[in-house]
Amino acid sequence: MYWPIGAPKVFAPSKQATSHEATRSNDGLDSGAESSEPSTSKRVEDNKASIQDEGESGNTGDSQKEQNGRPAIPREDVVTRDSEILDAKVSRGGSIFVTITRSAITIWQSKPTVALASVIRSSQSMKAYGPNTALLLRPDALVVVIQTSGGYLITYSLATDPNARVYATQLPASSNRHGRKDSVDAYSSYRRAASTVADGGPGEGDGIKEVNLRFRMVIRIDAGISKALALDDELVVATQKPAAMQCIQWVSDNTRAQTSTELLSKMPWITDKCTVVDIVHDRPMNLSCWITRNGRAYAVQRRSAANVDMDDPASLFQGFCFRDPETEGTAASKAAINARLSLIAVGCANGQMDVYIVKDYMGNIPLSHKVRPSVSPSTSGKLTFLSYSPDGYCIFAGYEKGWAMWSVYGKPGATSFGTDRSLSELNDEQWLHGVKSGFWTGGGCELILTGVHDDRIWALEMSRNALTGCFSPASISRGLLQSSNSIMLYKGHIITDLTSLPSDMALWQTIQVPAPYLLHHWPIKLAVISADAKYIAVAGRRGLAHYSTVSGRWRTFNDPQAEHEFSVRGGMCWFQHFLIACVEADGRHQIRIYSREKALDYSHIQFSLGLSSAAIVVTLSGTDSLLVYTYDNTLLHYIVVPTSASIKLVQVGQIGFHGIIRAPPRVRAISWLLPEDQMEHGDPSQDVATASMLFLVDGKLVLLQPSTNEHGELKYDMRVIAQNVEYYILLRDQPNTLPASKGEEAASGLPLDNHLGHSLRDSLWYFDGTSFHVWSDIQDVLACAPADIGRDLPPTVHIPVDFYPISAMVSKGIINGLDPDLVRRRDINFSFFRQTTRTQLFLPQLLRYHLAEYNSPAALHLSQSYQHLPYFSHALEILLHNILDAEVDHPPFPPETALLPTAIAFLSSFPSFLDIVVNCTRKTELRSWRTLFSHLPPVLELFELSLEQGKLKTAAGYLLVLHTFDDSEQKAFEVREFARLLRRAAREQEWELCRELARFLVGIDGSGGTLRAALGEARLGEVDDSGSLDGRLVNGGSVSMGEGPVTAYSNGAPVLRPAMDYFSLRRPSGGENGKGDQSPGS
Repeated sequence: MYWPIGAPKVFAPSKQATSHEATRSNDGLDSGAESSEPSTSKRVEDNKASIQDEGESGNTGDSQKEQNGRPAIPREDVVTRDSEILDAKVSRGGSIFVTITRSAITIWQSKPTVALASVIRSSQSMKAYGPNTALLLRPDALVVVIQTSGGYLITYSLATDPNARVYATQLPASSNRHGRKDSVDAYSSYRRAASTVADGGPGEGDGIKEVNLRFRMVIRIDAGISKALALDDELVVATQKPAAMQCIQWVSDNTRAQTSTELLSKMPWITDKCTVVDIVHDRPMNLSCWITRNGRAYAVQRRSAANVDMDDPASLFQGFCFRDPETEGTAASKAAINARLSLIAVGCANGQMDVYIVKDYMGNIPLSHKVRPSVSPSTSGKLTFLSYSPDGYCIFAGYEKGWAMWSVYGKPGATSFGTDRSLSELNDEQWLHGVKSGFWTGGGCELILTGVHDDRIWALEMSRNALTGCFSPASISRGLLQSSNSIMLYKGHIITDLTSLPSDMALWQTIQVPAPYLLHHWPIKLAVISADAKYIAVAGRRGLAHYSTVSGRWRTFNDPQAEHEFSVRGGMCWFQHFLIACVEADGRHQIRIYSREKALDYSHIQFSLGLSSAAIVVTLSGTDSLLVYTYDNTLLHYIVVPTSASIKLVQVGQIGFHGIIRAPPRVRAISWLLPEDQMEHGDPSQDVATASMLFLVDGKLVLLQPSTNEHGELKYDMRVIAQNVEYYILLRDQPNTLPASKGEEAASGLPLDNHLGHSLRDSLWYFDGTSFHVWSDIQDVLACAPADIGRDLPPTVHIPVDFYPISAMVSKGIINGLDPDLVRRRDINFSFFRQTTRTQLFLPQLLRYHLAEYNSPAALHLSQSYQHLPYFSHALEILLHNILDAEVDHPPFPPETALLPTAIAFLSSFPSFLDIVVNCTRKTELRSWRTLFSHLPPVLELFELSLEQGKLKTAAGYLLVLHTFDDSEQKAFEVREFARLLRRAAREQEWELCRELARFLVGIDGSGGTLRAALGEARLGEVDDSGSLDGRLVNGGSVSMGEGPVTAYSNGAPVLRPAMDYFSLRRPSGGENGKGDQSPGS
């Protein structure tokens, strides 16, 4: 999941005007020509395209090279029609992006974000071809195409000089510069010469490049342009009349025509022959998505020489319709393809999104899930922009009046619809009011947006879960985030009682990545943390760096050449203080081991091992096993063997999954489960033959179980056990997250004084975009998984969360996560995002599941691991409250199936049972009290038990329940119990309780008779005229004892409502039937 950070950076091409007048481009027209045609145009009738080649016009003044890095567009206080940014596109590498207005094209560099060059079309060109309407950019950024309103495509060539630079940064000499001693091993003379912060920010080490933008050709589409798309080899144009698809090659080929056309009416798989209005293409999947004017969505592939249709050799495309709208509101309008998880998101006319999963290329694209915005279509406006993040874990939707983002399977994230629009309009924050277009840069580190009727570019920095780059069990359990220039570590694990923290205490530690490393190797692609949270490692485009949370010091490469020599590919993980990294260096794939105690240098590599192909996933399993899954569909098993001063890897097994895993790059994570006897006594070389495998493939959690065929050969039984999985947690891989008892402890933190161990040590958790799902024992899943058994999988425990969970702190019984918060303050003139830490108990749902299965021993066993927590009683209160509310709202039938009696019997085994029941009454309505106490002993008996145990405040709560029941049955209220409680409270000097009891009695009897009777029964004397007793009971009237029910009046009698405490009463102050003010007292 992604979370925006802070306020966006703003860039405007028209912010400053240059001192000289910009050269304007005639786009191939002669200076004195008045015709709407290019002077030397050529007509191609068969494909209805007119092409003017570069250089035909002989106009050498059409190219412009801006040496000052800014376009010559005047900046006005009010955004004019000509200065509004209409579209923006980014290159595949992300280093260059382009924006257009009605008459101008601007070339930008991503890092640093500067305008490199621009072309302003002349009035003659605008009159001949029409103003700009859309932008196309070839993925390699060598060709820029402008679509005009007159049906023309104007192309420009973009050339870059890799050695030329526009600017060179220089700092004036200063004698007051603050000096700081370099770290012993972090920096040396190798880096000092070119590592100052003045060289630039993250990713700015290459400086500001020089580009040349030159007019190339004009293409006229006589049939009218509906939509166009620039691909690597060709330009695809959807025409209007007739409805057809034209493919124009960038470079002519003697073996085939440069242009080819196919009418939609000739495509048998197109149901209605209407115009294509939107086209998106994904290169890794080799798949396009077409949206037609009638709202249908098609999955399309371009035919190649290898898959020519023998029945129709002229056919250019093959595809099928996978979505047919049911209503006008569900008609498709936008599409986005997620190659990482094989998804296609289709945006609808009503602003909603339907997400489909691509199972194959033969038409099997079923609906996966639906994404719904939190506002109505009238509030959001039409959907204008839809895009997945580069890693596929986040989807962003821009609307005419705001934007929103979700996790890949639908968990809501940040949104701009909650903003105070009047305040943001006053601050001119157009990025909150609507999105025209946008794109991701830095592998997801930043989101670039252009607003509606705005001439500025907004760059919003993002933080994201570290598992998006490297799926590491330690990173999930510890809570690790990464952003553009820092990493963030959750510190809540080291806090004993999270409930007693002040609200302003920071639970996240932000660690800045060294600026010299970011200068050349931005963005940070992956980050991992050790199991004990002592060490963190990051890797960018090249090299790596690691950090110690104990010493607070980074370690980077001393020699820049050694740092540039390799890149991390496949992931990293920590084994104690050794970093294991899968790298690619000079086309060779290796596993390298670095020590935190040694300098980062080629000579200090502790161990190196070659791989036959690149790694996809690397992870530790158990105490000393390393699993490496590679692109050749092979799982390698290594044992980590300590040496005298280091460690080494010894391969003990491998297994191929050919025929089982069809696409190795689709594997996101892998774990395995060894039988207990194999872990303790087995030969490691036989682990691969006995281990059950867990693969996370796209969004499917796949279980592979080993078996043998009739020939004794190893085979695997495969079963998909979960769908739409964003990530999973296997507790076997995270032993340090389990709580330890007060007795003897193992290194893993598991209690040894209980032969059953921790009841969640074999649990499996996964998050599906809406809630956590938990199998308490993975062995139950293994027993039911084989297909030949024909058994259903055991049900999971459903734990809904209203925030995005980062990790499950199993030792504390808590799920922790983050909520994005858009902060708007009147003392500053901008809005900014911050993350709010959220927590939720998961223990009530697990206990309820065991009780519903009539497995009270399992519930008791689970509770024993958490009884030491200060909020354990609160978790039991939530359990009782949830069960009670469910059975009151939906009475069980037959009554014998009620869960409430089982829950009460379970709770009665805990010392805090009386407090749990009385606290539950505080949080439920009066109509639920009868149901609750119908399964409990008499209230008076509970009151007596509370007195015997010295729980006076709990006894007071039962007195309130007793009074409410007596009052509802029109019985005379007895004061004997109040007198006993008053006498006991006075004896133990609980004067606050005495005062509140007195106020309560005054509240139910304004004459004071009931209070006098109770005091007389308690032998505590008489109440004086001021209403005080021994100077300790204050004047009656409005009173409050904390939070609890609010008291109203019905026919002169007090009736409680939830929200305040039991004793929050207000004396009737006149009115018919003695009804008074129902507001809580002070």
